[in-house]
Amino acid sequence: MSQTPQTIASGHVDQATTSRPPADWLSSYERDGYYFPVRVMEQSTAAAYRQTLEAFEAQMADDPEIRKLALLNAAYLLPFVDEISRLPSILEPVSRILGPDLLVWNAGFFIKEPGTADFISWHQDLTYWGLDESHEVTAWVALSPSTVESGCVKFVAGTHQQDIVSHRDTFDENNLLSRGQELAVDVNEDEATNVLLQPGEMSLHHGKVFHGSHANGSGDRRIGLAIRFISPDMKQTIAGKTLAKLVAGKDDFGHFNLKGQPQGVLQADDLAAVRENLRIQEEFLYAGVKKT
Repeated sequence: MSQTPQTIASGHVDQATTSRPPADWLSSYERDGYYFPVRVMEQSTAAAYRQTLEAFEAQMADDPEIRKLALLNAAYLLPFVDEISRLPSILEPVSRILGPDLLVWNAGFFIKEPGTADFISWHQDLTYWGLDESHEVTAWVALSPSTVESGCVKFVAGTHQQDIVSHRDTFDENNLLSRGQELAVDVNEDEATNVLLQPGEMSLHHGKVFHGSHANGSGDRRIGLAIRFISPDMKQTIAGKTLAKLVAGKDDFGHFNLKGQPQGVLQADDLAAVRENLRIQEEFLYAGVKKT
């Protein structure tokens, strides 16, 4: 199988060029259910990661199924994504929310091509993840400009304070979510906050906060990497154990099958583990949906 170019060397990010959130950022996150922007790498570093991503996409152009599998399960299959998920500039603020022990449950790309109809409906992340608690935070890392025109993420402040509300499945072919799921309640767009990010910046959001995004009307791709961090005390609501990666601290619970760093791009053992993981996840990701 073809390989991507040499990934960015570990430690390439100059921590002096990243920015710490202001002192009161955590209270803002707890109030609103999100916080942004946090610079986690220089724009030049984000551009290099984007180049690595797009080189991989180009090499996999003749195998769209495997390419999609890799982009949606990137932490387990692409070394450069594993590297991003371990950056101290990301782990430090996430640990302020969840504590020193951190697992990556998954990390995948949300890419909107320019001038397409692709969108993400209003939803809450934790709706179909089959997790027993909400000790989770998503770090959404921009590798291209995320603007109103390009279809940036939008949040509704404070909605993480309520339980999971009803969702309905649409399976809309332009909806980037797995089931085309959308909130079964009306959302006042005027109350939403546009999450404007430059390459190398990230937002943090709670798994229950209402969010979504419109289509990309810009002339550039909108590329975001969503890294799902959870506390090790979380567990799946099914008997089977899904994959997770220990990226900080320790795991004293053993609720997940811990996966190490990928030793290469699309390694056979990693692919087999991801496919088995998806088989287990079907029990909750598509619960209630007739299989076709």
